[in-house]
Amino acid sequence: MPMYQVPKDQAEGLRNRAGVGARILAVASGKGGVGKTNVAVNLSLALAMRGKRLLLLDADLGLGNVDVLLGLSPRYHLAHVLAGEKTLDEVLVSGPQGIQILPAASGIAEMANLDARRLAGLMDLLGTLEQSVDYLLIDLAAGIGTDVLRFAQAADHVLVVVTNDPASITDAYAFMKVMSRDYGVRYFSVLANMVRDEAEGKQLFSRLAAVAQRYLDIPLRHAGSIPLDPYLRSAIRSQQALIERYPNAVASQAFRALAETVLAWPQPQTRAGEPRLFASRLLGRGA
Repeated sequence: MPMYQVPKDQAEGLRNRAGVGARILAVASGKGGVGKTNVAVNLSLALAMRGKRLLLLDADLGLGNVDVLLGLSPRYHLAHVLAGEKTLDEVLVSGPQGIQILPAASGIAEMANLDARRLAGLMDLLGTLEQSVDYLLIDLAAGIGTDVLRFAQAADHVLVVVTNDPASITDAYAFMKVMSRDYGVRYFSVLANMVRDEAEGKQLFSRLAAVAQRYLDIPLRHAGSIPLDPYLRSAIRSQQALIERYPNAVASQAFRALAETVLAWPQPQTRAGEPRLFASRLLGRGA
């Protein structure tokens, strides 16, 4: 049984929209504190530096902090949109390198627990933005909440950020287990973050990939590694993205390499006649 029912006229309208839409990349972690938002921000800017039009969605709906990392002070956020007080255009914020940012609310408990109808409404609104960008990056909240899983389910690619910490590895595995078992997502890319060097990153990936293959029967793709960089803390304090504040830092170079990797990922195939719009894909899939 689907989790909710979309009104028939709305669902048909979504399916009939034409266009290819943006490539959608969800950045997940399972566990908090692994640098996921820094990855989402710096990857967004690295893609924008390659000439891509970028929309970054802060999908930590109740505790968003993308704007904080970039030193932005948005007047409005998604809660104002869902309340009918503001339009999406009024809420969007321009960030570095011309990226567009859709800020989440911070400290509003109701946003962290959206009911199915409001979540569906948000997805429908996002579909109106998708045609104007090349990439939609979604900075997911930590954990395996319903909104996290639904956002990840609708993405073309799911990038799982993991560190060389037992809790991070365990929670990343749990996230992929739920997504593959209950939501039908079978492909994940893994980014080793805050590692000493590439060798440690590859070793970390190999450990997780072996467990996923053995117990979940899913293949993992190694997206690369981001080294632990002393310049990152300084960039965070200055409320600037590392890749802009310190473009020659080793981690900045790694983020540019990650962007090249992402650009090389194949366009996901769709069934004949199926629209690729974010909202229609999400609303059309029952968990």
